[in-house]
Amino acid sequence: MSIGSNSPEDEPPFPDVSEEKRPSVGRALKQARIAAGLTVDEISGSTRVRIVIVHAIEADDFAPCGGDVYARGHIRTLAKAVGLDPEPLLAQFAAEHGGGRPAPTPAAPLFEAERIRPERRGPNWTAAMVAAIVVVIGFVGFTAFKGGGDDAKQSVAEGATPSTSEAASPTPKESKPDKAPAPSDSAIAAAPQDKVTVQVSAANGRSWISAKDHNGRMLFDGLLKKGESKTFQDSTKINLILGDAGAIQLYVNGKKIEDQFQPGAVERLTYTKGDPEVG
Repeated sequence: MSIGSNSPEDEPPFPDVSEEKRPSVGRALKQARIAAGLTVDEISGSTRVRIVIVHAIEADDFAPCGGDVYARGHIRTLAKAVGLDPEPLLAQFAAEHGGGRPAPTPAAPLFEAERIRPERRGPNWTAAMVAAIVVVIGFVGFTAFKGGGDDAKQSVAEGATPSTSEAASPTPKESKPDKAPAPSDSAIAAAPQDKVTVQVSAANGRSWISAKDHNGRMLFDGLLKKGESKTFQDSTKINLILGDAGAIQLYVNGKKIEDQFQPGAVERLTYTKGDPEVG
């Protein structure tokens, strides 16, 4: 008797047939855009997401977005523009790029930035104190020169010493707690009535912002760190894009905008002359 060489036990198992791998986030967005008959320029124009960022996202390169928060906002915006449900794409992005061990890595530089920031503000108060002293001394000198006569100059000079010390001492007390977080209403209200003035302050955290004038000329495009602010002015209108609107406080033509923006939300706003109204 002989044992067959082709018994079922000796045959190799059938290879596993796995499901076809689903497309990446960027490829899914690109395929949907092409299927909708839209170009990158058209998508950029309708969503105001820069062309270079659209190309990068479709290539699954999210570094130009400036962080996961901004990347999720751009994915949501582009998905809606090409007719896709953004939630599955956001879940796929979170599974591939968010959570797990990489999370503690960015926390360290953010903590260091918060800890170092108060140390950098110290020289600013010293400079403000010196500037106040210089202004007082200059005013006293001008008064003495204008009054004329040696006796008048001596009397003014003798009075300058105590007034300088008195003016210098309260300067840090008044400005230390209040002047850094937000501009005064009087300074904002001083904007010309025939122009639109927009001040963007990162009061609650950092945010990427973009600002253009009525001709489409770029006034600013970059990251605004917490505590920083930018002021833009134009004769007709200011166009804004806020990468994380929840971190931003707006002052338009001297008035505070009370809109409750959500953290991580991307907002596109237009402001004109007169009372603050979103265009």
